[in-house]
Amino acid sequence: MRGSSILRQVLAESSSRIVQPPRIPVPKGDINTPAAFLNAIGRDSAKKLSGPLSGWQEWEDMWKTNGEVLKDAGVGVKDRRYFLWCLEKFRAGGDPSEFSIPAKPKKKFRGWGPKVQHGKRIR
Repeated sequence: MRGSSILRQVLAESSSRIVQPPRIPVPKGDINTPAAFLNAIGRDSAKKLSGPLSGWQEWEDMWKTNGEVLKDAGVGVKDRRYFLWCLEKFRAGGDPSEFSIPAKPKKKFRGWGPKVQHGKRIR
């Protein structure tokens, strides 16, 4: 009786550690290379990610990457999160022209801003 409970415990622990390999989606339309995908998601991703990750020659190589690889390559946090989010959206069947989001413009005023902005008094 005691042996079967230990066996159940070992099986439960080992099954929780199984990591599924990433599912690689089929290329769609014009998006069939890593460079085409980076251009489709925008935010200058092609420039930011192509230099440090120039080893992406094949479609499958891009889908096997993770956040640690991007971090070691020196990609910033926002760019890393956006790129991984776009990978998941494409993997789920989305079209980059629908889910890609342009970057926020740089703030013109620091902090709360001055009392007068663009000739108007701000309260």
